[in-house]
Amino acid sequence: MAFLQGILPFLKLYLIGVKVLLYQLFNSPFTLSVLPKQNGKVAIVTGGAKGMGYETVRRLTSLGMHVIIASNHDNEGLAAVKRICEERNDAQVEFEHLDLASLKSVRQFVNRFQHRGLPLHVLVNNAAVMLVPESTTEEGFEQHFGINYLGHFLLTSLLLDTLKQSGQHDSCSRIVTISSSAHHMGHLKRRQSYSPHAAYAHSKLALVLFTYRLQHELTAGGFPVTANAVDPGMVDTALYRHLCSPTQLAKRLVARLLFWTPAQGASTAIFAAAAPELEGVGGCYLHNGRRARSSGDSYDEALQADLWTQSCRLAGLLPEPRRAD
Repeated sequence: MAFLQGILPFLKLYLIGVKVLLYQLFNSPFTLSVLPKQNGKVAIVTGGAKGMGYETVRRLTSLGMHVIIASNHDNEGLAAVKRICEERNDAQVEFEHLDLASLKSVRQFVNRFQHRGLPLHVLVNNAAVMLVPESTTEEGFEQHFGINYLGHFLLTSLLLDTLKQSGQHDSCSRIVTISSSAHHMGHLKRRQSYSPHAAYAHSKLALVLFTYRLQHELTAGGFPVTANAVDPGMVDTALYRHLCSPTQLAKRLVARLLFWTPAQGASTAIFAAAAPELEGVGGCYLHNGRRARSSGDSYDEALQADLWTQSCRLAGLLPEPRRAD
């Protein structure tokens, strides 16, 4: 039984990967159109020091946004800031330390940001880990759940008032959360044995469930904030560094042919963050620049509500939303 619990998620995840690669073989990656300037707007991008997060930061700064890279990789974050500033002398970009594996660090990051009195118009929940060996966060949560989901849940929740205050009904603040096609095999039931493949999928399903429930709360409260989930496809980044050796070899062989580049993978997240076509539009699952269907479980409103309540408890928050004045 333990063997099956380990091998089945492995097979399911790689089957999903094959389907995604077949899609990418026969479909071109989404190309961004010219986006309007975003001067005066402030954005936070988690995991913005490298990969898709870095490409997202580059594009948002080129639009005139003041972007904060939030990452626990200090040297990489500072180097990213330097590279972007060398590309554009007028780039407004900076680095702030954030460790999503520590809810204490999340709270400290938010306190530092709020102390500055800056508005916040865009939050991109991009940082993630994948297929890491069994381990826990500072508070004892499984790593995929804690970093990919719960850290972002707390970050978003604590920044929500600032996002509400910064948005206007003709120019909403935007929350963009990076999920994955892997969420299609995810479920939130407790497993008897650890599977990194299942854990990753479950964390990505939780992000979609959270996005939908968050949009429900925002709409009910009449707040000028939208929340959307993004599936970037299979992108050639360091996220795959924990693949087993034979799979690493296979990945290297096909990555240049079938994987999308970080810039291509980031295009839909940038679209969600800045495109006028999505003004006031929330509660969507976006893939390759289009709305797409997420998994059947992700639309389960009872599951969304239960995850919301449990997440508030785990993060030490009250579940009741604040309504607009």
